Amino acid sequence: MANSPTDARQFAPATQRNREPILEVLLRLLPATGTVLEVSSGTGEHAVFFAPKLSPRQWLPSDPNPIARASIDAWHAVAPSDNLYPAIALDACDPIWTIEQDIPAPLANTNFALNSITAIVNINMIHIAPWAACLGLMAGTERILPPNGILYLYGPYKQHGQHTAPSNEAFDQSLRWQNAEWGVRDLEEVVAVAESHCLALVETITMPANNLSVVFRKAG
Repeated sequence: MANSPTDARQFAPATQRNREPILEVLLRLLPATGTVLEVSSGTGEHAVFFAPKLSPRQWLPSDPNPIARASIDAWHAVAPSDNLYPAIALDACDPIWTIEQDIPAPLANTNFALNSITAIVNINMIHIAPWAACLGLMAGTERILPPNGILYLYGPYKQHGQHTAPSNEAFDQSLRWQNAEWGVRDLEEVVAVAESHCLALVETITMPANNLSVVFRKAG
């Protein structure tokens, strides 16, 4: 499927490969109701795929990059869903997130309320971002999620300081070559940060292509 000259949609090939396995985990572990905040939604392909399948939950996509937000909204226009909110600007590194201050302009005419967020989903961000993004994600999750709310992470991780596959080691090297602040993180370090923000590890699930689903629950 090719873009037209006026089509803002971006395409991430990995989405086609990982969306069904991720959906299977989300259906099992997400709270049954409420809003799912997706931090760092990227192209928006996950958002338009997950939202209708996770109804009656609402799905709120976000990204700090205006090009990504344009892609998300373009995908939404092509594949509309009543429970998918417009994309908002949100940077996980910020000490206070945009939705904690005022209702973002894209949500002005919707029924969104901050206290409706019962889960936060973050797919393939932590390794393609500075470590500060992971720290900010955990801090924001602690502030926003209610007791027993769920944080879901997906991506490659080292375990006990070791890569889980040669392909992940090569990927890590390529990331660090692009940006010295990026790289595949050690799962134990991520879990330690989460625990310092009242988030308990619930489950670690092996996923395709040497990735992991990592699920946390906020303390009650």
